[in-house]
Amino acid sequence: MLEVDLLLPLAGFPLRVKLSTGVRTVALLGASGAGKTSLLEALAGLRPAATGRVVVDGAVLQDGARGLPPEARGVGYVPQDLALFPHLTAGQNVAFGAAPGGVDEVSRWTKLLGLSGLLSRRVRELSGGERQRVALARALCSRPRLLLLDEPLSALDLPLRETALQSVRDAVTESGAQLLYVTHQPAEAVALCTEAAWLEHGEVRAQGLVGDVVSAWWGR
Repeated sequence: MLEVDLLLPLAGFPLRVKLSTGVRTVALLGASGAGKTSLLEALAGLRPAATGRVVVDGAVLQDGARGLPPEARGVGYVPQDLALFPHLTAGQNVAFGAAPGGVDEVSRWTKLLGLSGLLSRRVRELSGGERQRVALARALCSRPRLLLLDEPLSALDLPLRETALQSVRDAVTESGAQLLYVTHQPAEAVALCTEAAWLEHGEVRAQGLVGDVVSAWWGR
């Protein structure tokens, strides 16, 4: 269960998002500049100016102007640029997201995402798809209650996207985390998510079954 009622002042318009869902996978659609990334950053606790209420599976992450710090929210966030540490190996990047003593989590996600043979490589030695899986594994190692993915496949060639999408699908199913998935690709939204929300100028214009919202958004 995810409940969001957030207000965040932005340069062009205020972000006013009301979103409530009982399903685990929600795609976030909208044009560039609609506020999708800002919403994810606010949910992750990276926008101190955000006010309102955020509840994930009964856990209150934000209430009014008071919100939990990012490290206490139980949120796994994969931004568009993946934000991997270039001076670390793939294995060290994954382990960075784990709680102290979280060796089992590192092993679990590196195996599930097919990274076991890549852990000693530096980030610069990884392909785009491999980097995406490292970033996803790092986020999942924190055992997030909420997983935020911001166009994680946008840098991949089309043939690689299906393989990467399957990795995301498997990881979300295995983790049981609540997912918000930002994408400009209707096929990704339909393949991965049950519901979708369409953001326009910082507000939710439509929310519902993913096929219905994708059709409305794509046919706008």
